[in-house]
Amino acid sequence: MSNKGKYYMTTAIAYTSGKPHIGNTYEIVLADAIARYKRAEGYDVYFQTGTDEHGQKIQEKAEAAGITPKEYVDNVAGEVKAIWDLMNTSYDNFVRTTDADHEKCVKKIFKKLYDQGDIYKGAYEGLYCTPCESFWTESQLVDGKCPDCGREVKPAKEEAYFFKMSKYADRLIDYINTHPEFIQPVSRKNEMMNNFLLPGLQDLCVSRTSFSWGIPVDFDPKHVVYVWLDALTNYITKIGYDPDGSSELFQKNWPADLHLIGKDIVRFHTIYWPIFLMALDLPLPKQVFGHPWLLQGGDKMSKSKGNVIYADDMVRLFGVDATRYFVLHEMPFENDGVITWELVIERFNSDLANILGNLVNRTISMSNKYFDGVVRKTGVTAEVDEDLKAVVTGTRDKVQEKMDKLRVADAITAVFDLFRRCNKYIDETTPWVLAKDEADHDRLAEVLYNLTESITIGAGLLHSFLPETAEKIVNQLNTTLRDYDDLDKFGLYESGSRVTDTPEILFARLDAKEVMPKVEEIKAAQKAEFE
Repeated sequence: MSNKGKYYMTTAIAYTSGKPHIGNTYEIVLADAIARYKRAEGYDVYFQTGTDEHGQKIQEKAEAAGITPKEYVDNVAGEVKAIWDLMNTSYDNFVRTTDADHEKCVKKIFKKLYDQGDIYKGAYEGLYCTPCESFWTESQLVDGKCPDCGREVKPAKEEAYFFKMSKYADRLIDYINTHPEFIQPVSRKNEMMNNFLLPGLQDLCVSRTSFSWGIPVDFDPKHVVYVWLDALTNYITKIGYDPDGSSELFQKNWPADLHLIGKDIVRFHTIYWPIFLMALDLPLPKQVFGHPWLLQGGDKMSKSKGNVIYADDMVRLFGVDATRYFVLHEMPFENDGVITWELVIERFNSDLANILGNLVNRTISMSNKYFDGVVRKTGVTAEVDEDLKAVVTGTRDKVQEKMDKLRVADAITAVFDLFRRCNKYIDETTPWVLAKDEADHDRLAEVLYNLTESITIGAGLLHSFLPETAEKIVNQLNTTLRDYDDLDKFGLYESGSRVTDTPEILFARLDAKEVMPKVEEIKAAQKAEFE
């Protein structure tokens, strides 16, 4: 496998105000699929995720719970990490913005920007939304409420430090225009340019005095560093950036190849963050991808409606890989995806149990029934084999083309098209008919070899998305996951190998009548907890 160089990617860091729901979890699974795929291709991947742990909302939640903010974020960060681990995500670093090295570096960054005149002291007066920790002008409100979350705002005034955004705005506009790949999908780029950059940027509030749960400003300790200068900088601080001299890890990995974030925070990542980097004289990330949301039956998830779906509940009912499959397969590239419990059951049965599970089970069972589990290549071919082989050997490049554009749902569909083609091949070759005639036994052996080889290649391509399932498949076929460079070659499965004599059911069909009462229990528990 050739080394294609470094690939540094990050997710947004999860805000520690509460347990992440499946919409938040989708992002880490999406990132993991990309990271695993890039590693398979031969990139030296560094994949970073973590938690954003400061701010007024957390201070208030901790007070309400009768614990310190640090105890509060320790609990939630532990919960976030447990869910990321439950989902089998292969991150290299889990950041916490309460980490001592991050806090130390943020203080240095703030001082550097102040010393060079990019940050100045002033006062903020405006309408403040506590849940979003944002100041708004009257004209920005929607129906008199916060434009981001729709809740009440209150007049507020406080002394604050500001960052001179306008100083760098023209440079950023020029950068975005000359780097079309920087903001993806393109619709997000148009929104940023037309709604924020072209009308003119206001200076950004980067410190607060009305709460204390944050990183203190070294030279003016009644101020704490305000959210974006603290949260966004994790992408550089935690790989060893330091204004006084950065680490080898930083030198190797920066600029980031990909920041994967939700569409609601594109503005912060494509306007504030690049401007901070310009002020620090650092190169900009190569790409910021704002993915859509996962909506519960068309609504945003909220506990008060009892419609929040959590990854651990899904895993309990369906398993890790089925949960991964659902979120990866159902999320379109640009528009919001929809999740309902009924849809999860339907996908589980049609795709995982029927198309994939049944294919693997039938192939192994026929090998055992007709040849005592021995899979051999006989060279007795037919025309129908050629189309199967063409589909199977062509799938890797199809997957690659989709993954290069971060069209992960389309990539996983291409892998399942390979499995669909195998099922069609069984119908075309009718092994049970071939088995009746001794003269057709070599042809039957070739058919089963072709199926085993096709499934082996399919498992190799599936691994980035459903790692446990891919490993289970190759174990049952008594082989190993194949090198990425060999996934477009047919015929490498060793003739004479013996498959397992007791195939494991990968995905047993579900009965909605049995699953839905458990779902109703989950919903009732949520509502009770909220009330």
